[in-house]
Amino acid sequence: MELSLTGVLLLIVSAVFIDNFIFSKFLGCCPFLGVSKSPSTAFGMGCAVIFVMTLSSAVTWCVYSYVLVPFELEYLKTIAFILIIASLVQMIEFFLKSKVPALYESLGIYLPLITTNCAVLGAALLNIQNGYNFIYSVVFGFASGVGFTMAILIFAGVRARMRFSNPPASFKGTPIALITAGLIAMAFMGFSGMSIG
Repeated sequence: MELSLTGVLLLIVSAVFIDNFIFSKFLGCCPFLGVSKSPSTAFGMGCAVIFVMTLSSAVTWCVYSYVLVPFELEYLKTIAFILIIASLVQMIEFFLKSKVPALYESLGIYLPLITTNCAVLGAALLNIQNGYNFIYSVVFGFASGVGFTMAILIFAGVRARMRFSNPPASFKGTPIALITAGLIAMAFMGFSGMSIG
């Protein structure tokens, strides 16, 4: 894929709005629903996902291009990518535990779950599937992380407002959260009409 500023900008717009991992691809819904109860926690999780997605996109592209392809081991890409992502998450976990313990505590079990967050693995696999070069892979990983963060922040804001509502008893808790997420996803479908390319 030929590198151009227009191509990079279109890739960013597409990853953040049109092909949003949460609202269009429905990847990464576990942390989306679990960590979106407060905007501050959602923002911390989003920043961690941006970092992991960007770095894992760069590292997985390099491993795929310079290790797996030359040795004809492309079939091991999923296992290799999961190991790389798990290592990066461990680095973030150690950093947050020592430098930002409050955020580490508030993220709880959802921080290690970034390892199994299918959005992070999905970004790495889509880079290979779409034939992106190194720059496009890093940009796609970063923009996908930004789209994930935007989605989780929007949802956290909506959930904060929902605390003051009084839905019927059968809708309280998870049902109203899922209905709200569906309505936001429908709103994001409006971006799918934008032509990219």
